[in-house]
Amino acid sequence: MAGQILGDRYQVEQQLNKQAGRWALLGRDLMSQQRVVLKLLFVDEQLVPNDLKHFEREVRALQALDHPCIPKYLGYFEHELPMGKAIVLVQEYVPGKSLQDLLQMGRTFTEPEAKELATVLLKILAYLHRQTPPLIHRDLKPGNIVLADRRPHLVDFGSVKMMRISERSAFSLVGTDGYMPPEQFSGRAVMASDLYGLGSTIVHLITGQFPSTLPRKQGQLQLEQVVDLSPAFTDWLQWMTEMSLDKRLQTAEEALLVLNTGQMRGML
Repeated sequence: MAGQILGDRYQVEQQLNKQAGRWALLGRDLMSQQRVVLKLLFVDEQLVPNDLKHFEREVRALQALDHPCIPKYLGYFEHELPMGKAIVLVQEYVPGKSLQDLLQMGRTFTEPEAKELATVLLKILAYLHRQTPPLIHRDLKPGNIVLADRRPHLVDFGSVKMMRISERSAFSLVGTDGYMPPEQFSGRAVMASDLYGLGSTIVHLITGQFPSTLPRKQGQLQLEQVVDLSPAFTDWLQWMTEMSLDKRLQTAEEALLVLNTGQMRGML
């Protein structure tokens, strides 16, 4: 599709990824000359209703957000292609490498680097969770965090859930195995579910190992067996990744406070 014009304005440069019925393309806005990401969902007989629901939810969520570490919503339109009609979400392009790219290159992160990343990402989560209704990302993982200008950006809101206060939780099975807390396997997601995803991501960055391959005892990661960290940071990561929702840190603000003060559970 390179060179094709979508929406009479966006010229396709290359394909970023492709899934059944969904494409992500890198394009250029011919009016501003800025690079953009074009996310296409094909509307045909193979369209799964949940895919359309999640796509429209992503559009609504991004329209309401304004954060320097979240790609900006730029537009939404329908376009006829030779293979059928597609709806297109246009987002700001964030140049850089994802944390997953860096892991695949053999990069691991030191404790100070991991804390710096966690601090920024917790502030992003706090912003999302403060929305009305609160937004639960539900897919925190290295592949959805892009480092640009040495600052992490949270991308891909295809699994986002607007959590109604009366619901107290979101109900549908989405997420990525290895970074997804147990409650999401039963279709439930709350603010603390995003904390589990973030904690698992940081564990992967520090150890270089997929979180689900690491040893656990009574639901708690045994990080001391695989990496040398300060006791306070080890406790924080274990607290973030507790299998039991009741034992986990509950809010991004609480997690940030504990991270910054070095509080440990035995000290509270």
